Amino acid sequence: MSALNDTRSQLLASYSRLDARERRMVAVIAIALAFLVLWLALVRPAWNTLDAAPALRAQADAQLLQMQAKQLRALPPVAAPVAEQVLKSATDELGGKAKLAMQGDRATLSVTGINGEDLRKWLIQARGGARARPVEANLVRAGDGYNGTLVVAIGSQQ
Repeated sequence: MSALNDTRSQLLASYSRLDARERRMVAVIAIALAFLVLWLALVRPAWNTLDAAPALRAQADAQLLQMQAKQLRALPPVAAPVAEQVLKSATDELGGKAKLAMQGDRATLSVTGINGEDLRKWLIQARGGARARPVEANLVRAGDGYNGTLVVAIGSQQ
């Protein structure tokens, strides 16, 4: 501890012998060094984290999609009549904006002016409840919604 006090007293003595102009230069250098240390120790790591965040989020989103797809594949298949009933029920929730047509192991949803959120909910119900998977989509942006068709496959060959 005394060595530290000795060094400190020597530095203060040297500083007191400096001219006013030299003291200002020492103060400016000390402030610049303090800013540099602050930047390197606190600001730069946070800045790097912010720069890396979008890529990390995209990676996490991709992993989440893979896990959800794996969970859906692991679910047992649903019988065609049950899947058809689930799709019809989901379509009824859309009101007059959608019409469902069944053709064998395929179902075609025709939509007019449906918003993206309603379409997303329908797809979640179709995928989760009926184990249907989208095979074709012809959707066109029209005003505040979408017009077009969405074809899903139902059955056990997923």
